[in-house]
Amino acid sequence: MNQPDAHTIECIEAQPQPVSLRQAFSFWFKLGFISFGGPAGQISLMHQELVVNRRWISERRFLHALNYCMLLPGPEAQQLATYIGWLMHRTWGGIVAGVLFVLPSLLILIALSWIYIAFGNVPLVAGLFYGVKPAVTAIVAQAAYRIGSRVLKNNVLWGIATSSFVAIFALNVPFPAIVAGASIIGYLGGRVTPDKFQAGGVHGKTDKSFGPALIDDDTPTPEHARFRWPKLVKVTVVAGLLWAVPMGLLNVLYGWHHTLTQMGWFFTKAALLTFGGAYAVLPYVYQGAVGYYGWLTPTQMIDGLALGETTPGPLIMVVAFVGFVGGYVKILFGSDSLFLSGVVAATLVTWFTFLPSFLFILAGGPLVESTHGDLKFTAPLMAITAAVVGVILNLALFFLYHVLWPQGFTGTFDWISAVIALAAAVALFRFKRNVIEVIVACAVIGLIVKTLIL
Repeated sequence: MNQPDAHTIECIEAQPQPVSLRQAFSFWFKLGFISFGGPAGQISLMHQELVVNRRWISERRFLHALNYCMLLPGPEAQQLATYIGWLMHRTWGGIVAGVLFVLPSLLILIALSWIYIAFGNVPLVAGLFYGVKPAVTAIVAQAAYRIGSRVLKNNVLWGIATSSFVAIFALNVPFPAIVAGASIIGYLGGRVTPDKFQAGGVHGKTDKSFGPALIDDDTPTPEHARFRWPKLVKVTVVAGLLWAVPMGLLNVLYGWHHTLTQMGWFFTKAALLTFGGAYAVLPYVYQGAVGYYGWLTPTQMIDGLALGETTPGPLIMVVAFVGFVGGYVKILFGSDSLFLSGVVAATLVTWFTFLPSFLFILAGGPLVESTHGDLKFTAPLMAITAAVVGVILNLALFFLYHVLWPQGFTGTFDWISAVIALAAAVALFRFKRNVIEVIVACAVIGLIVKTLIL
């Protein structure tokens, strides 16, 4: 076996130089534009850059932070970036890291949403989305399988998942009620049969080391990261004001039932229900944005998910598409300001969706050590995640229905879409192709079909 040379050993053992907030800003800015691949890809990218290449944080501390973020509602990759930014450079470091993780995706999705809504009937765009819709159906089914295979480790959790599917599919129970029921079952189950609700340890401890890190295993907790009640109260009050002031202004200026006010309220609730990743909250977004408010159609929801899959940033940024389309079609500021209506709505829903994530990190970060591994805290979340599997499966079936029977069961069965969906499923499940590759391939197939056959 070849031994590392002296220069390599010296580079590994050398203590990395301190990182200024300006240098960190440059990295977080770049990360926002290259964070493709969903949470798994984004977390892997951050691990490679921050743990292996730059050694800003040790492997053990990185995974410890990730374990905490995995337990929170909201996008775990964005929260992890916020956490590490906060640990390194206090509150402003966390805000910079979290905002830059989201901002590029918001700008890109606004541009793509405008192209979609303004030119969606152009044959080129229509052909691309004809192939994308079946691919999205397969992707959602894969999400149900992926989460289920990680979480459903015993009959109790399988029972929770099955019950949630029946509740939303057959009984049309609202998603928040399913989450509430699952959390109660998890809390009680954690006390009665704790072994059934133990976390699977997906992100466990590690003994790997890539050399000394700025925030190493034995680095003392920074002064700003120590828990203090006055600081917790201060962060909570500031976050409360950042929510209440814009919500109050919307209510005063437009009234409670106006589209913008309802978007702010709806996506605040959505932000608190994203246990298990973005796919977990999509059924709730669908129930509200499509079924109740009518901000967009089922077909547009599928298309929006496809756009979210192919842009950097967290998948939950699909809410920006929902907001843009909703603001655009509701003509919020008149027919001469359709683009402005979409931009304002997209920005507003992004604000209300991500504000809780910053609160959870900036307020909860100092409590990480005291809550990590506490079954009273984790058992309800385990049950919620199990319930989410059934809800996502329902969403996949719903998408499949709209893709294969565009005019309903009384209409024609779209066998070409069925073939594309099957091919996408084979690519995802059998050949383990990534999401972007599958979407691009299916989009090209859809364009060819629309051009040559239909």
